[in-house]
Amino acid sequence: MTPEAINTLVFFAWLAGAAAFVLGLHQMNSPATARNGNRLSAAGMAVAVIATLVYLLARPGGVSSIGLVIIGVGIVIGGGAGLYLARTVKMTAMPQLVSLFNAVGGGAAALVAIDDFLRVVGTEEETISTTIFVVLGVVIGCVTFTGSLVASGKLQGLVPGRPISFAGSQLLTIALAIVAIGGTVLLVAGAAGMVALSSAVTILVLAAIIVAALVFGITMVLPIGGADMPVVISLLNSFTGTAAAMAGFVINNPVLIIAGALVGASGAILTKLMADAMNRSIGNILVGGFGTGDSGSSTAGAGGDASVREVSPDDVAIQLAYAQHVIVVPGYGLAVAQAQHAVRELAELLESRGVDVKYAIHPVAGRMPGHMNVLLAEANVPYPQLKEMEEINPEFSRADVALVIGANDVTNPAARSDPGSPIYGMPILDVDQAKSVVVLKRSMGKGYAGIDNPLYADPKTGMLFADAREGLEQLVAAVKQV
Repeated sequence: MTPEAINTLVFFAWLAGAAAFVLGLHQMNSPATARNGNRLSAAGMAVAVIATLVYLLARPGGVSSIGLVIIGVGIVIGGGAGLYLARTVKMTAMPQLVSLFNAVGGGAAALVAIDDFLRVVGTEEETISTTIFVVLGVVIGCVTFTGSLVASGKLQGLVPGRPISFAGSQLLTIALAIVAIGGTVLLVAGAAGMVALSSAVTILVLAAIIVAALVFGITMVLPIGGADMPVVISLLNSFTGTAAAMAGFVINNPVLIIAGALVGASGAILTKLMADAMNRSIGNILVGGFGTGDSGSSTAGAGGDASVREVSPDDVAIQLAYAQHVIVVPGYGLAVAQAQHAVRELAELLESRGVDVKYAIHPVAGRMPGHMNVLLAEANVPYPQLKEMEEINPEFSRADVALVIGANDVTNPAARSDPGSPIYGMPILDVDQAKSVVVLKRSMGKGYAGIDNPLYADPKTGMLFADAREGLEQLVAAVKQV
């Protein structure tokens, strides 16, 4: 087969892989088809990788033996690590794993751009377009790399979840941005022949841009509070895709351009939707978020706060067993306790008694986009029972019981009634409209945003203090006795 024929087949394989990405992303619109969408996208990536290897081997000169060994070792190490992490990660650690993957993707895109630029610097291939794409790929990739690592550290508890700033931090961030922008302008001017830059100076300028972007990623994410982490993860995911697309332009790889553009665009759209769900602008989130991380227990049990009404599992079981409509509101407490299977068991038990059970999903519940959807899907909760905020809110007034499991900030009525609250104006789940509310929490901790929730002092709210899984198991046993 001639090299031209091979290149044609490779190009069509890349198009097939790109088409699989598009169709897979479309299938991820629904929980019912999301798993198949992931599989289709993974198959498309496999096709793209194999086609790229064929393309490299078919080039004049091919790939050296040591090059093949490096590629093989990289596939084994990277693929093995990814498979191990995906199979062993706990659902509570999924957000930080996603953030870690963002870091890997951004770093890889930056390295591809750097390598290709070092190859063309000082040659006729050092054009304006190549320089622009290289610098964009390097800046976005490096910012994503360090920013995602900091975000992952905040979620894992290795870095404090509260906003972290220091004297002059904003000035440092501005200075880093100036360095990156100034270096970019200088490199583009050099490529255009407007200024004379030797290869050594060009490389030094690129190194300064890299350092500035790496530090900028850290200073950008550190001041952002833990309550904003779902939006930050989505934004960094968008950055990863954009960096990959820039790398695709640098190496002239259409499948990388298409895949990166899809991830970048979808991540940007999701980021905007999540920011809207918090009634905050993306700029406001980046300038400095709110939230101090999970607060410790300030009150627990009946003796802690006279305005809080504590209930027992038997009390709640009677309410649930004789209800007609129950809405379950899952939150991060459900993920921490790995209680998704227990809540499904309780729901199935209630349904066997003729109770209508639905799940209310807030866009920013948990620590990453779609966290609650993934968690409940793992427990095989029927997809039609998962209701988004706009769909479920009108039903709370008809619900006999709203069972809130660890969801603090997304059920806080202060978002509607207290103009002085940091979350004022944020759309919330209207659980306080239900006839009765049961909140299952370990304690009276303030949650990730670090603010009080007046819902807990509402006369129709009963507080069931327990670990989510243990509390749900107690409810299952108690309902069976009713």
